[in-house]
Amino acid sequence: MGKVVTLGEIMLRFSTQAGNRFVQSDSLQAHYGGGEANVGISLANYGHEVVFASKVPDTTLGEAVRQHLWKYHVDTRYLLAGGKRLGTYYLETGIGERSASVIYDRAGSSFAEMEGLEWDLATLFNDVDIFHISGITPALSKSWQTMTLELIKQARKFGCKVSFDINYRSKLWSQKEAGQTIRQLLPYVDYCSAGKLDAVNLLGIANEPDDEEHEVAFYYEKMQKLFPNIQLFYSTKRTVHSASANQLIGTLWHNQQYYESAIHEIDPIVDRVGAGDAFAGGILHGMLEKMQPQAIVDFATAAAALKHTVYGDCNQFSKEEVADFLTCGSGKIMR
Repeated sequence: MGKVVTLGEIMLRFSTQAGNRFVQSDSLQAHYGGGEANVGISLANYGHEVVFASKVPDTTLGEAVRQHLWKYHVDTRYLLAGGKRLGTYYLETGIGERSASVIYDRAGSSFAEMEGLEWDLATLFNDVDIFHISGITPALSKSWQTMTLELIKQARKFGCKVSFDINYRSKLWSQKEAGQTIRQLLPYVDYCSAGKLDAVNLLGIANEPDDEEHEVAFYYEKMQKLFPNIQLFYSTKRTVHSASANQLIGTLWHNQQYYESAIHEIDPIVDRVGAGDAFAGGILHGMLEKMQPQAIVDFATAAAALKHTVYGDCNQFSKEEVADFLTCGSGKIMR
């Protein structure tokens, strides 16, 4: 088992019930979640030692976040208390041909308002195998753009592998600003979650593949040439039949080789939020366990498919349950 630090903002999510719009809802479901916290929970479920670093208000909401993480055996000693508020967001759940919609209410949150790194980084990164962070964090403020770069550099200084999920959010910053910032971060990254749209829109890779069937591998190879320090690229290919039915394939680029999972037909979708984080958690688990590349992408994609079947942001399955799902297939009773 490995030791992992994840760092980012955790928020309170309010969701409508499937079939309801905000204007007709008299109740909302509440869940805690955030990309880095979700990845940490997945890895803790798989038996790894996981620390989550963030900042939440010193209120009952902040304590509820702490208890949410404890429930999944995530270490919260670096979850700071202070600031004015916990960031929130609202999800109008999609169904059928109607897509989901998100409204953010995270400005002024305890984490977003941080102006300096308040952790002892030598202690935070001591004996850590992987440090995971995402592009959502530098999107929150100019200060966080600077601090994200400093965190990544310090993690490498202390011998951590750096995992970075580009995770572009158009409602938080522009493609131009995101691209400029991410290009400064990637020279210090070891494992990167990035797909075709990131390559084209953020990294400026304008060429197109001759063969559409191999376009993901084409963009991975181009990104690898731009950033030869990155050992691993990964992402999912999603075909959206409707908000309730998707097809999912996991992809991986490692040692100049392209790997792809089997196709998962997910119908019906209970909750899509956090599926990408479940995939990332599965990839990092595979790297920590020194699994073969094909086994890594198969495991990660199965974990992402399973995440679609439960409410909330985080994956709630153990590594044994993911492995059983891979062995037994979709929908079979496990006796």
